[in-house]
Amino acid sequence: MISDFNDPELNGKYLGTISSDFVKISDVLKEASYQIRSRGFSDFPIFPISKEMQPIGKIFIGKAEKNLDWNYFITYVDEFVQRTLIAEEALEDFKKAYKDPDEFCCLFVMDGAFTSFVYIPYPND
Repeated sequence: MISDFNDPELNGKYLGTISSDFVKISDVLKEASYQIRSRGFSDFPIFPISKEMQPIGKIFIGKAEKNLDWNYFITYVDEFVQRTLIAEEALEDFKKAYKDPDEFCCLFVMDGAFTSFVYIPYPND
């Protein structure tokens, strides 16, 4: 389900809970991604996810709200550059690696010291 990503820590520790959450809210995330892009905010929406509250982006779907394992936040690439989570000189590489947002959701998984970008395909309608 997770594409082009073979981090064993992600696969072993997170894949199941991320996938089970994603199925429940993928339509909402896809619509939010579309709105960010269609309104001209950014071509690169990112959904940070964390089990705790954290400062990147704005809370979008709280885990208690939908009985999820993760809190879902919403932002875009500009905030990652402003916070120097993506270096200015690495921005073009990020944009080249960014997958089609109509087909994939860009998550930024945060759990303690572990952080990783993950692209999950939206279910086909």
